[in-house]
Amino acid sequence: MQRHRVAVIGAGFGGLFAIKALRNANVDITLINGTAYHLFQPLLYQVATGVLSEGEIAPPIREVLRGQENVDVKLGWAESVDTDNKIISVAGPGINYTVEYDTLIVAAGASQSYFGNDHFADNAPGMKSIDDALELRAKIFGAFEIADLQEDDEAKERWLTFVVVGAGPTGVEMAGQIAELAHRNLPGQYKHIDPRRARIILIDAVGAVLNTFGDHLSTRALAQLHKMGVEVELNTKVVNVDRTGIEVESERGHQRIPSMTKVWAAGVSAPPLARKIAAATGAEVDRAGRIMVNPDLTVPGHPEIFVLGDMMNLNDPSTGRPLPGVAQVAIQGGKYAGQTIKGRLRRKPPGEPFKYFDKGSMATISRFSAVASIGSKIRLAGFFAWVMWLVVHVFYLVGFKNRFTTVLHWAVSFLGRGRSERVATEQQAFARKAMYEYGNPFERARLDDAPPADEISTTQVEPEKVSAKR
Repeated sequence: MQRHRVAVIGAGFGGLFAIKALRNANVDITLINGTAYHLFQPLLYQVATGVLSEGEIAPPIREVLRGQENVDVKLGWAESVDTDNKIISVAGPGINYTVEYDTLIVAAGASQSYFGNDHFADNAPGMKSIDDALELRAKIFGAFEIADLQEDDEAKERWLTFVVVGAGPTGVEMAGQIAELAHRNLPGQYKHIDPRRARIILIDAVGAVLNTFGDHLSTRALAQLHKMGVEVELNTKVVNVDRTGIEVESERGHQRIPSMTKVWAAGVSAPPLARKIAAATGAEVDRAGRIMVNPDLTVPGHPEIFVLGDMMNLNDPSTGRPLPGVAQVAIQGGKYAGQTIKGRLRRKPPGEPFKYFDKGSMATISRFSAVASIGSKIRLAGFFAWVMWLVVHVFYLVGFKNRFTTVLHWAVSFLGRGRSERVATEQQAFARKAMYEYGNPFERARLDDAPPADEISTTQVEPEKVSAKR
């Protein structure tokens, strides 16, 4: 008899921990992911600022799962799910294919949200992918190089102004690292500019930095940012972003900030797949596109579909608020889904609803300085919180090699004044624009390989594929 088929969409924390929970289960697992690596997103900003290499935070999926024989890894983007026939349609590199399932786990993560202004992405990359981080690395280090060539003072200032939008953990960490570059790592290396004159501006529409950490830690973080020379503009809304600057509105009115390097770290939304699944199942979604799930993490009316991590909306019974989009929610959800599936296969009665155990939140501001919120009472700031941050992030990195090299690179960056990964190429800086102009190379290959229209017949290709090739 055919074994139970489990399809997993997404190789983030939720997907991987669900797969590992099914290691010894009598199931065949198909993992579908758009990249060949698992991405540790909390450290993307360190790739962007030259502390770590991309390989240290993105181990190959096949290497991570090499000891688990019941997994078949497939590269591609899940485009739709036929919930009646239990079939997933996937767009792979140069080839479309389908995957059948008995149980589906959807853990495709989150996308950057520009709050309806997606064109901002052209000039203000987000922080959701390796491509984003490498592009930002090229822009940040390139800005200092180009500023050194300028003879006009206004041009120099424009190149030495860095704007980070979003004062959550990612934005605070990014602003802090750029400030460290300007004030600690780069001074003395340029003949015609002083990197310490760089302006780092952190903008947010709300009235506090790290507003989910509480007033005490928010105030400590704000004080540390000011000490580092970061200009913090709160209650400030971004209304436009273009190549040479950013426009904002605040209590002072409309203002334009000339800047060649902008970073978008504000807002996340569920990927388009979430709304497609919701439409197919009749499930509700919230404003960010996340699917409203049952207490057992399944889609209402479809117990065979689990939704995990950033794609789900589930209220925490203890607080009445939706669970946060953090790694621990995805990890614990993945383990829970795996255990639930194993219980069903053994015909056990349904278990307890999913209960999230909050292990706390952390954010680093600069070397030797971080904030940590653990449970409802413990609030830490300063060096001890920073050490905890190091330990926790090393623990969750996948693979001994990655942990070892990461610690070495941290030693170079935090104890010394160097950056292990300062190499930036034109390809990284301009790849986004080139891809927009050239288009998806695999899609172009499909068009190039298609037979002429007069040679296509319904006996050769299914009708829907004819229109796709045309």
